[in-house]
Amino acid sequence: MAAADTIPIIDLGPYLAGEPGALQEAGAQLRHALTEIGFYFIVNHGIPRAPISEAFRQAARFHALPIDQKMKVRIDKHNVGYLPMKGDTLRTSVVQTVTRPNLNEAFFLARDLGPDHPDVVADKRFRSANQWPANLPGFRESVIGYCDALEALVKKLVRLYAVALDLPPLWFDAAFEDFQYKLRMTHYPPQEATTDDDFGIAPHTDTSFLTVLAPNQVPGLSIRSQSGQWIDAPAIPDAFVVNGGQLLLRWTNDRFLATPHRAINRSGGERYALAFFCDAHIDWPIAAVPTCVGPDKPPRYPTTYYTDYMVAYQKRTYDLLQQAAE
Repeated sequence: MAAADTIPIIDLGPYLAGEPGALQEAGAQLRHALTEIGFYFIVNHGIPRAPISEAFRQAARFHALPIDQKMKVRIDKHNVGYLPMKGDTLRTSVVQTVTRPNLNEAFFLARDLGPDHPDVVADKRFRSANQWPANLPGFRESVIGYCDALEALVKKLVRLYAVALDLPPLWFDAAFEDFQYKLRMTHYPPQEATTDDDFGIAPHTDTSFLTVLAPNQVPGLSIRSQSGQWIDAPAIPDAFVVNGGQLLLRWTNDRFLATPHRAINRSGGERYALAFFCDAHIDWPIAAVPTCVGPDKPPRYPTTYYTDYMVAYQKRTYDLLQQAAE
């Protein structure tokens, strides 16, 4: 494994192939990554290049639509739909006082629930039907296919998290059955030289248990190491980037890291990013696992639920929703 100022690379091939000892070895590597730097790459993850490339193509198709068409599916209280350019300000950042909105636009989608799903009928928060753009054939099918592939991968990843936390490998399986996810398809326009508080997305930590970021040939992501230095994430062919967020802190009682990161598009061209935010089932209690608490390690956070946490986060972050509530 690399030093604490380098993003580690975890080869999932042996684990996914069921090789003896591979689960424990990958779990140990993950433990190192999440206690030293909070980010890691995964290679040989089993997802072909074609659906990844297609998801990027669909992101570009959506963001090329006229603004009036995108605003017809603007983001709602369930956090699905279109977030306009400069539509969010990361006031929740724990590493920088952020006052200016992010220079990006995004389309959010969640698990694709049908209109007759009980949670949709009940208007359960964050369990709505998605908002899909009209006149964009193939968009929905391609994006759902990408999410399905990532969902299957995440269900395998959480077993590594269990082993890394000295828990039985299947510990998180029930919590991540029908787990809560959001795909953020972000467009970052090119940025010239900026002031100290102008970002494509400002320094922040994610909210999620884990985030899977698609391989990206256009640079822009930087992470802050434990020494306080900013590290530019390299582009590794076909490698996903994975990190933890604020809810991972709660699950692990701060044993694993939620590392600040930011994005600035200085490439001179358009940049798109596909972030897949993953959390346990929406009704699963979020509390520190047994191996992270004890007589000398009391819980640092009260038990919470996804909905309660995300309602508070959304109110502070998404400017468009604040305006609609006023």
